[in-house]
Amino acid sequence: MKLSSGLVIAGAYADKVRRTLFAQLRDMIKREEIESKEVARAAAELNRLLYELFVNKLKLDKGDVVRVRVDYEVEEGVIKWNLETLEVEAFRRIPEEEVKSALSEVVSRAEEIAEAEVEYEVEEIGETDLGDMVYAIKLEGEEVGAVIATPINEESVVRGAVTKPVPVIIEKTKVQDIRGELNRLVKEGRNVESGEAEKVIEEIKSLLK
Repeated sequence: MKLSSGLVIAGAYADKVRRTLFAQLRDMIKREEIESKEVARAAAELNRLLYELFVNKLKLDKGDVVRVRVDYEVEEGVIKWNLETLEVEAFRRIPEEEVKSALSEVVSRAEEIAEAEVEYEVEEIGETDLGDMVYAIKLEGEEVGAVIATPINEESVVRGAVTKPVPVIIEKTKVQDIRGELNRLVKEGRNVESGEAEKVIEEIKSLLK
């Protein structure tokens, strides 16, 4: 069986773990296959371990958010945690004043940000069986897109997609210089959800020979 706390503030994780465990084992308790005090004991055992991690090691604040997942078994009325499967995610809460300060700065530069060119990097990664060239699109070293180019005389017909800063699909367009015209292609592209852009990227990469 698996216990998952879901996202919960660090100040409330212990109650969530206890409630979740009791809810999962409710039927076993009714059938008297396990005693309530054993469920309480096991919850306390796990919570003691998590306290050491959250409070003493990670120094989390009560407003930070955590998520806990762990497998366990019930054998002869005893709960045994499989700590090798214990997974913990922690998300620190950013102070409100820090958020307000950053927000104010970004808002004051809204027009500048909207007009600024994104510094994409274009890297050739191969070609297809039909001779089309495939390029990876990178942003600050992270791969965020792909385009495929079909050479036609001195031009190329390109299509592709990027996922950042915002997801965009680039429809088929003639260009002379992919690197020099990529920002224009993205600005003129179709805004979509991340999943749609990712599908296009995967489809393009699947054409590599």
